[in-house]
Amino acid sequence: MVDIVRSAGPISRVELAEATGLTQPAVSGIVRRLIADGVVRETGELVSTGGKPRALLEINSHAVYGVGVQLGYEVITCIVADTTGGVVGRQSAPGGYGPADEVTARIAELYRDTLEGLELGNATIAGLAVVAPGAIDLAAGTFLGPPAPEPLHGFPLRRELETRLGVPVLVENDAAAAAVGEFWSRQISRDEVFAVIYLGSGLGAGLVLDGALYRGSSSNATELGHVSIDPRGPVCSCGNVGCLERYASSAAVLDAARAHPHLAEALAGRDEVDAFDRLSRAAVEGDREASQVIEAAAARLADGALTLANLLDLDRIVLAGPGFAIAGSVWARIVQERLDARSFARALHATRVELASDPRDSAAIGAAALVLQGSVAPGHDRGAR
Repeated sequence: MVDIVRSAGPISRVELAEATGLTQPAVSGIVRRLIADGVVRETGELVSTGGKPRALLEINSHAVYGVGVQLGYEVITCIVADTTGGVVGRQSAPGGYGPADEVTARIAELYRDTLEGLELGNATIAGLAVVAPGAIDLAAGTFLGPPAPEPLHGFPLRRELETRLGVPVLVENDAAAAAVGEFWSRQISRDEVFAVIYLGSGLGAGLVLDGALYRGSSSNATELGHVSIDPRGPVCSCGNVGCLERYASSAAVLDAARAHPHLAEALAGRDEVDAFDRLSRAAVEGDREASQVIEAAAARLADGALTLANLLDLDRIVLAGPGFAIAGSVWARIVQERLDARSFARALHATRVELASDPRDSAAIGAAALVLQGSVAPGHDRGAR
């Protein structure tokens, strides 16, 4: 019921009864408990159906807060979001380099500093989710391997942070978190079949079905970057060959760019994030070779997006992650054109391609949304094991 209030916006009890199939007394009882818990509130707006005017209901944005931390090599980003998914605070610290204990201490310090700046205490926090690219062990609360920072591979990060901070902690893949964040903050209906394609240091995807993150058997589902698009292609770090990530990730795009002498010179000595931003900006500003490199990678990504859309009959795809922060409109246009021309179900419906509202922070925002969803709308994580 909370999810219906979230996605529908202000809604009456009568409309809730129609949407859920519950009786009016049952809806009234549930709503009373949600109001008492502070999760839902009456807006003060009234709707009249000819009889006594009825108050409308909406999510109480200040009921509880979620904290998301996005781990990167260059920077660690901490986001605090309210119950609607709106960002109320953001702070960053030096990245995920160094021994695991040192990185853990850095995360804990960033968490405390961010909450102190917002004058929020642990009692108002639903939990903390830490996200990074690559495979995870959800039950153990660990990252399993690259491209997550190497000192954290197999390290019990969840346990260590819960001990230090005294709040529930979740360790999650960045693309999966971004999918929940976009679903939550965009007020997407649970009736939509919705996916995020995430371009950061790796290339991944997240899928939301019936309002729930689809996890798969081991909570490592929708690894779009490791779908093979060339059986004779290069060997990938995952052990597969010709993976999409080897053609359309930030690292792959930069490798292709450095084959052009003037681009190689412009990118020399820069870290991956800065180099990719510089390349993307050159493409947007009309540099012919930079445009060719970005458009070639976007065409490869469009192949993967088409496969994803055809497998799952998607309503919507959102492009998220720092790789889309500058030239995202170029990637979105090419992916949309491919889906419009070749999607299997195109005669019945279009699959919309959109950019995340904040591509750089989308995983951190999603991490915060993930713990909020588990707190105020439980039952949306049925696949977690």
